[in-house]
Amino acid sequence: MSAELAPDRSGPAAPDPEFTVVAATGNRYAASPALDFDIHVSEPSGRAVYAIGLGVQVMIEPARRTYDAEAREQLVELFGPPERWGTTTRSFVWHKADVLVPNFVGSTTFRVPVPCTYDQELVAAKYFYAVPDGEVPLAFNFNGTVYYREEDGRLQMSLVPWSCSAGFRLPIATWRDLVEHYFPDTAWIAVRGETLRALRREKARRGAPTMDACVTDLLEEGGA
Repeated sequence: MSAELAPDRSGPAAPDPEFTVVAATGNRYAASPALDFDIHVSEPSGRAVYAIGLGVQVMIEPARRTYDAEAREQLVELFGPPERWGTTTRSFVWHKADVLVPNFVGSTTFRVPVPCTYDQELVAAKYFYAVPDGEVPLAFNFNGTVYYREEDGRLQMSLVPWSCSAGFRLPIATWRDLVEHYFPDTAWIAVRGETLRALRREKARRGAPTMDACVTDLLEEGGA
């Protein structure tokens, strides 16, 4: 009796999305400054994707660029002496976001907003402020759930693994132009309440018009 071949019940493979970061623009009309990253997603098999519930982790990768003497001096606070940078300039998180990618067939483009700040107590702001020109190497890591329909109409799910990623080189001028638009010629630092009260008393004693003028006077008297 001859053997019979079993029917193939595997069906088509689950969607396998691929991501590319294509552009970054500053949003000048938001309540607070944010960079909008346009991300292209494609599904090579051409299967219809109902939606993707996507987690996006944006990483800054400082070791993937070079720095001049001025930048190295500014970055000592973050990475220590330059001779140690081979081990200290590790990637660090800039932002995490959750995004719902709408239905598409073949490919589509969606947007991920990343808040920006000039708060010098935050690592990302310190880094951006210290880099005078060129580009900032970024890595976008993706994971989440792909929702799609089988040929019989049943809704199915598959995972986007964290190994799915895309690189992007952000021109530092894009970040600087955006922050300058919201905070012209301004930087932010955090001080303890006691320090702030002392500065207010000193400002009043001197009759300084602004806190900045008071600090400037104190620095000049100290020879800075």
